[in-house]
Amino acid sequence: MKENLKVVISGGGTGGHIFPAIAIADALKRRFPQAEILFIGAKGRMEMERVPKAGYRIEGLWISGFTKDASALSLPFKLVSSMAKAIGILRRFKPDVVIGVGGFASGPTLKAANWLGIPTVIQEQNSYPGKTNRNVGKKAKAICVAYDHLDQWFPAEKIHLTGNPLRANIALKGSREDAAEFFGLDPDMPVALIVGGSQGALGINKGISAKLSAFKESNLQLIWQTGKSYFKQAMEEVEALRLEEKVKPVVFIDRMDLAYGLADMVVSRAGAMSISELALVQKPVIFVPLPTAAEDHQTKNAQQLVDAKAALMVRNADTEKDLVAMLLLLANDEDLRLTLRTNIRLFARPNAADDIVDVIVESLGLRV
Repeated sequence: MKENLKVVISGGGTGGHIFPAIAIADALKRRFPQAEILFIGAKGRMEMERVPKAGYRIEGLWISGFTKDASALSLPFKLVSSMAKAIGILRRFKPDVVIGVGGFASGPTLKAANWLGIPTVIQEQNSYPGKTNRNVGKKAKAICVAYDHLDQWFPAEKIHLTGNPLRANIALKGSREDAAEFFGLDPDMPVALIVGGSQGALGINKGISAKLSAFKESNLQLIWQTGKSYFKQAMEEVEALRLEEKVKPVVFIDRMDLAYGLADMVVSRAGAMSISELALVQKPVIFVPLPTAAEDHQTKNAQQLVDAKAALMVRNADTEKDLVAMLLLLANDEDLRLTLRTNIRLFARPNAADDIVDVIVESLGLRV
């Protein structure tokens, strides 16, 4: 066993990149307890806070995505600066492998690794890879993916279907009664979980608000994660309709294990990590893809499950007209819920993080 394995993991920007990165790091430490792991992220992005909280070191690059405002003028300087700093970090740390998980910092770091001759491995979360991964994937030792049919973008011989590594706190550890008590709901009545990411989702929120009165005549209860900016409006709407006992707006859900455990169905964006979590907990889901996601990859993600009869989908532009109607239809159709639960389970890969470590070990020719 190579006890002194040194690994750089680069990427971030959103939880969809950070949670897999930390899950891979944790799996590496289980396999190689003496391994040294260094993260490289983007200055000012959430990884600079989340990664140290998970117990790992991180260094930041001055890098951001392309924008159409005046800040775009600094992008060439950021690219040169981040590439130079990434080269310096890698020369100093001397990693055995660099793992890219997507996000602003991942591109410069993997390009620096390629320039220095350091082996690279990519973890691609989506069914439609971003430009950075498509570019650096040509020189990667291996590409770990969560969906089939990515050989149109990556060399087929380098692709490994591993799934997406997930955060460790999504499995329900208590009872449905415990979860219902936590949210102030009735455990004997059905519950829908409405989530739109850590900041909420305006399209989903507006869809629920538009037909909120429909829940007066339904026995369906809601856990409604609104995000900070929409919470006050949601509370006022719930109070005006006297729905406080059935509809529970919250800014952010810290206990996703309880939320998933209590939910009989879910409304969610279609980010890769959300899909992977919902497949693992086997929940009937209505996806509302984020229309501004890069290259509309959330719609492509969701469409794969819709085609497999593993999920339903409402376009963001149609939420005010269709979302609540579809949610109530799902609540009243036990056979449809069973079909969706059964089929989404086929997309679950609970051992993804360990499978990715297996790929890394094989790619580096390590003996364990």
